[in-house]
Amino acid sequence: MTAPRPERDLDLVVHGATGFTGRLVARGVRDRAPAGLRWGLSGRNEAKLRRIRDELGLDPQRVPVIVADAFDSAALAALAGRARAVVTTVGPYARYGRQLVAACALAGTDLADLTGEPLFMRDTILLHHATARATGARIVHACGFDSVPSDLGAYALQREAVRRHGRPCREVVHLFGPLSGGVSGGTIASLFDLADLVANDPDARRALQDPDLLAPGGSPSRPAPWGLPPARHDGFAGWSAPFVMAATNEKVVRRSRFLRGEPWGPEVRYVERFAAATWARAAAVGLGTVALMALLAVPPLRRLAARLAPKPGAGPSDRTRADGFFRTTLIGRVPDVSEPIVAHVRADEDPGYAATARMLAEFGLLLAAGESDAEGGVLTPAVAGGARAIERLAEVGIEIRVEPPAGSPTRVP
Repeated sequence: MTAPRPERDLDLVVHGATGFTGRLVARGVRDRAPAGLRWGLSGRNEAKLRRIRDELGLDPQRVPVIVADAFDSAALAALAGRARAVVTTVGPYARYGRQLVAACALAGTDLADLTGEPLFMRDTILLHHATARATGARIVHACGFDSVPSDLGAYALQREAVRRHGRPCREVVHLFGPLSGGVSGGTIASLFDLADLVANDPDARRALQDPDLLAPGGSPSRPAPWGLPPARHDGFAGWSAPFVMAATNEKVVRRSRFLRGEPWGPEVRYVERFAAATWARAAAVGLGTVALMALLAVPPLRRLAARLAPKPGAGPSDRTRADGFFRTTLIGRVPDVSEPIVAHVRADEDPGYAATARMLAEFGLLLAAGESDAEGGVLTPAVAGGARAIERLAEVGIEIRVEPPAGSPTRVP
């Protein structure tokens, strides 16, 4: 049984507010904060926090700064004890996020992050799900481009399948692209950390190959049917190739299936691919993905790439973020139904920074406002946010839309 949650003096804290993405998240909270929201900024450097607060035009009397280092368990416990909800951009999370998860789970404080690190998520499930369930803390991983379009897109598609046909899609293909924007230094650092771990730990390599890594005890997933060669898909005019983020996103969606029970059934197969207009483009993307994996597997090349890659805390220019965009298409098939169900996820901002920051800010505000009806535990965006998260994201320009059926007067040709 969930314990009663104590009163807090802050509704929301943005942790890591001095970093590049953290500043964008803080700006998103500022722009969308309802009247009376009690919120603050936290990080390890008080002077930088005060400077960010001034840059954002925030009232020092209304928005406190809180000093808390990623490895200071006492400071993190105090932070968790003050807030109803925390959003954190301090990654890589396997390196810097463990103690904050533990503090929030124990304190009954909701937490949302941007991690795309499957082994970190696996560890928080094993170590903290039971505690968070008991205290009522909602620990919500992957609240950015990893893995909101995947998780909420699949949720919207399956909800519509049940509404139309009384049962879910048995197969969902999610095609990413076109998209444009900067590459997150934090995401790259997480990728290099994971490559180092996998190179030295056979158990980690085996774990990453498990499609149900984040759904321990759940029904096994049906295997994905498409590999490296370019593939065609019914309902989509182009080709597809392997998608570098699929290994994480597919696991998050399968955890949603496990936690919700419905509309995900044990026979559902969810697959992600990168969309390409031509066979040649799909083949080039596939070969590029193989080359990236090969680079990560060779220690000298991996170390060289790590030195040259963008670092955490760095980010693209305002122009790059403004010119960025992403489009994705989900195609779902219900058994014995000829017409697929099609959904789209889109935004006209850089996916890795601008759109991601908006996503995390909205999840923080949702949790702080008590708009999640999920029980405590280590959750996913779809489980914690559901339909309310889709509504919130639409308000900030991130659209998750299911096409009407063929012949519907509302359908756009």
